[in-house]
Amino acid sequence: MRPLANPSAYAATLWLLLLALLPLLACCTTDAYEKGTGKYSLMQADLAEISVDESKRAVSFTTDDGDSYAFAQPVASKWIEQTDTIYRAIVYYNKQDDQTAEAMGISSVPTLLPREHWRFKRQPHDPVGMESAWMARSGKYLNMALLVKSGQTDDSTAVHTIALAQDTILAHSDGRRTAVYTFLHDQGEVPQYYTDRRYISVRLPQSLPDTIVLRIHTYEGLVTRRFPAEPTDIGRPSEKSH
Repeated sequence: MRPLANPSAYAATLWLLLLALLPLLACCTTDAYEKGTGKYSLMQADLAEISVDESKRAVSFTTDDGDSYAFAQPVASKWIEQTDTIYRAIVYYNKQDDQTAEAMGISSVPTLLPREHWRFKRQPHDPVGMESAWMARSGKYLNMALLVKSGQTDDSTAVHTIALAQDTILAHSDGRRTAVYTFLHDQGEVPQYYTDRRYISVRLPQSLPDTIVLRIHTYEGLVTRRFPAEPTDIGRPSEKSH
């Protein structure tokens, strides 16, 4: 895994995200093949913050909608490496009641912090596909669903690398501010045989600008999306999209 030339805390590799189940979002409900309430018939999936205890097990989570649940049984995963901390993840679960949920799976979600563009020695713009982008209702995250070209290779150094550059913060005459971010992506010699969907979150600063402009280089060219800092459902995947 090769980060961009900035502090490692501000870059992440896409291969940290190994999905155990289909990448569902936005409290989607899946249909089981059998009729009735099978094990997966009521399963939901949400982007969330999971809380990890001293034994490196996830014990609770809070969704982007602000709903909090304790896991009926603590959940262990190989990608959880630190104790007593919070991770960003997709949580697959069945609600047991208003406070408890049965975990069906958890998958790590790369989380980027915007950093000033001049901090990066390189600013690669290898293209990706952009499926959607939306502000979390909590106002803490800007989420992206991207389509990434991938493939098998014997080269262990071939990895995707991502980061987020803060190009500028514009101050307008009416006192409002606009932050302009550019998504950075290095294909890293990874073959482009097939397409994977990857969810990525941007942890927004506590002092939010009034507007966020996100720029992503895609196979169709440069795509620009504008978001009000107030949480909305604009661009958020709906149940029909799954």
